[in-house]
Amino acid sequence: MSSAETPMVLADRVCKSFGSVPVLKGISLEVARGEVTCLIGPSGSGKSTFLRCVNHLDVVNAGRLYVDGDLIGYRERNGKLYEMSAKDAATQRRDIGMVFQHFNLFPHRTALENVIEAPIQVKKQQRAAAVERAEYLLERVGLSDRADAYPAQLSGGQQQRVAIARALAMDPKLMLFDEPTSALDPELVGDVLKVMRELAASGMTMMVVTHEMGFAREVADQLVFMDGGVVVEKGDPRELLANPQEKRTREFLSKLL
Repeated sequence: MSSAETPMVLADRVCKSFGSVPVLKGISLEVARGEVTCLIGPSGSGKSTFLRCVNHLDVVNAGRLYVDGDLIGYRERNGKLYEMSAKDAATQRRDIGMVFQHFNLFPHRTALENVIEAPIQVKKQQRAAAVERAEYLLERVGLSDRADAYPAQLSGGQQQRVAIARALAMDPKLMLFDEPTSALDPELVGDVLKVMRELAASGMTMMVVTHEMGFAREVADQLVFMDGGVVVEKGDPRELLANPQEKRTREFLSKLL
């Protein structure tokens, strides 16, 4: 399989438990490169845990997860899996950007300083090059005039856009968004979704856990409905939202649409 045909994300019967509580019960899913996949479902269905497994922030208990053809979090020898060292897992994670529900910015650093931190510390980029790239990214997310502002001086929507710029500063091949608008006031949601739409249009591969059905319908290439730790239904977003095949999907959407 050529690199162009290799899925950006391939999950093969992924299972994850916390103690004796199973959270993911055999998730199999593909995300093609350049594709936007939105994950929807009720709270506790395993969406965020699955996203965190893709980034190896949570460790898979069974099954396999690949990003761009590379097994995530483990090395395979003679058919057995061995968990990677924290250092090697961190190296893998450099290529995967993640934007969380809560922005996790450094409060004592300006917007610009938040964006340049990882490229300088992790990628050992020269400061001048990191600053130039950060200024471009802040302009891209509509915040070129707020580069010197601290997080406390920014609205929630502005902080989330800084968080997106910060993730993009590492030049990721894959972007993960875990309910990026759910902590925002309604009037601030649009600015963040606009940035995400532009990112999708540029060809970035994205996985998005979201409750924004309008965004999913408009931007996603694949919509995945999860419940109880399994994929209940997946398909074209417009078709799935208009005519869900599974009873559980219909029940969930009837409360949202």
